[in-house]
Amino acid sequence: MTGIRLTAPAPGWAIDADVVVVGSGVAGLTAALRCAAAGLDTVVVTKARLDDGSTRWAQGGIAAALGEGDTPEQHLDDTLVAGAGLCDEEAVRTLVTEGPDAVRRLIETGAHFDTTDGGAIALTREGGHHRRRIAHAGGDATGAEISRALVEAVRAAALHTIENALVLDLLTDAEGRTAGVSLHVMGEGQHDGVGAVRAPSVVLATGGMGQVFSATTNPSVSTGDGVALALRAGAEVSDLEFVQFHPTVLFLGADSEGQQPLVSEAVRGEGAHLVDGDGVRFMAGQHELAELAPRDIVAKGITRRMHEKGAEHMYLDARHFGAAMWEQRFPTILAACRAHGIDPVTEPVPVAPAAHYASGGVRTDLRGRTTVPGLYACGEVACTGVHGANRLASNSLLEGLVFAERIAADIAETRPSRTEPVAAPEGAAPEGGGPVALPAPEARTAIQRTMSRGAGVLRSAASLAAAAEELEALHREAAAGADGTGGPKAVVPGVEAWEVANLLLVSRVLVAAARDREETRGCHWREDRPDRDDAHGRRHLVVRLAPDRTPVVHRTETAAFPPVRPSG
Repeated sequence: MTGIRLTAPAPGWAIDADVVVVGSGVAGLTAALRCAAAGLDTVVVTKARLDDGSTRWAQGGIAAALGEGDTPEQHLDDTLVAGAGLCDEEAVRTLVTEGPDAVRRLIETGAHFDTTDGGAIALTREGGHHRRRIAHAGGDATGAEISRALVEAVRAAALHTIENALVLDLLTDAEGRTAGVSLHVMGEGQHDGVGAVRAPSVVLATGGMGQVFSATTNPSVSTGDGVALALRAGAEVSDLEFVQFHPTVLFLGADSEGQQPLVSEAVRGEGAHLVDGDGVRFMAGQHELAELAPRDIVAKGITRRMHEKGAEHMYLDARHFGAAMWEQRFPTILAACRAHGIDPVTEPVPVAPAAHYASGGVRTDLRGRTTVPGLYACGEVACTGVHGANRLASNSLLEGLVFAERIAADIAETRPSRTEPVAAPEGAAPEGGGPVALPAPEARTAIQRTMSRGAGVLRSAASLAAAAEELEALHREAAAGADGTGGPKAVVPGVEAWEVANLLLVSRVLVAAARDREETRGCHWREDRPDRDDAHGRRHLVVRLAPDRTPVVHRTETAAFPPVRPSG
């Protein structure tokens, strides 16, 4: 254990449970429902409202071998190709074989997918898939429908939920086992301010960390809280350098920051073309699947063409769809475009890549167990080995479903006993533990711009070194303010400062890993190292946080993950 925790007041209230699930997307709510169904006293903690996570923004759909002629083996092959040699094949096989039944259970829970005239689930294609295997709902509102169904099921089951709560740190007992979480509830209610949920099993389902970049498809709550908590608790993270930039995000201007509207890959799946300002298709000939190549290849293709043309964006042309198809199949995207003065029925849509999905995260085994006993992770916050160096489109919702069910099964089987959490360390420990010095809230913009400039779609040794230097300067500035050695005044603990501390930690670890990976692989594109190096690069980078807050990067000896120490 590192002994590192955020600077925060001591918990003023506490509740007890068997399981606390942090996050309310597809992974978190599925885990919570399955745990509750097994008779476990389950508490759901979520940062905003129950339906405010990343899941509801998912447009394209959920991938599974549900169609005639499709097989899990074909789904596995497409996933392995997209993952660029770094997928854990056993994890992928688990995903694709258990996936179809997991989707059927989701339907039994109340999710309604679009169907054909014959009543079968309607399936489409997305990048990297050789078959139609993407189930969707409401045309392009799949995530919203899944979220609605799961939220209704949680409310019907009367699960204890704590909304508007930012998780702070993992609580552990004297043996280093999980004993719950500390959290801060924003606003008045049954619980207010800093408190604790004491539980022997904690499931992190906190979603992504897209807010480390200036422009992202992620909601504002995606500040890497789960990865940061796990690092402070001593857990290992892996593959954090593999951040997927979605190729087609609505371009709102070079200075636009924050969450950007996504133009789903399913639009290309239905036949839209990528063109430059002269109307020339540029992906044809670059890959056998052209616009439906894996996302890293399309993002690189767009970025290269932008550089060639000196342009800030490219275009997605789907005028040939006609108004009826746009209105029926992609109503959400159509409305978003029109809200920004663009009508895709009559004009091409300006698009550019933006940060979208973290393929890496907190390292787990096939039961969702991390390297900290009693701490589990699933969904985007986790690194199960499924995605490798680049996630296959629409595998994320499926991964959340499958591994959430596996986590619930493991907790129900082991049923660990509650233990007493040890108090947070007072002050800095001699070996480097103790509370984290909080950066000023205004550092958030500086972190995001540093990351977009130095660790975005295009990376190099020089850009990453500059990013590392800027991030370390922010880290030193916060420490100087906290100990009174000449820095700015110490920052008062609060939600904004805690979020920025999480963003800064995750950014430092991501950059450390990206500097170590001196090759181009999947969605990690090094301009100065354009080739894949299988002899040295077909390895995972596992990172932990030393007690002195320094990221320690370890390269695995093979493409396989080392075993995760079992919980219990």
